[in-house]
Amino acid sequence: MESIEQKVNSAISLIRPFLNDDGGDVELVEVTSDRIVKVRLTGSCKDCSMKQSTLRGGIEETIKKAVPEISAVLAVED
Repeated sequence: MESIEQKVNSAISLIRPFLNDDGGDVELVEVTSDRIVKVRLTGSCKDCSMKQSTLRGGIEETIKKAVPEISAVLAVED
């Protein structure tokens, strides 16, 4: 059986090509005990003016669709 982290990474791999097309990327930092996913935006996504939109409308939506038990997706800084 896949762990939550494996499921989240699989979901991230679905959206990664779209981020890569714009010179950006996302990496999983952790999944907390209360099922909050923490990700780090990298490359052009890190400083993009649309990063909140990308986080909510793309990354969070994709992760929650694949892993419905996730309660939230948050971006963390370095």
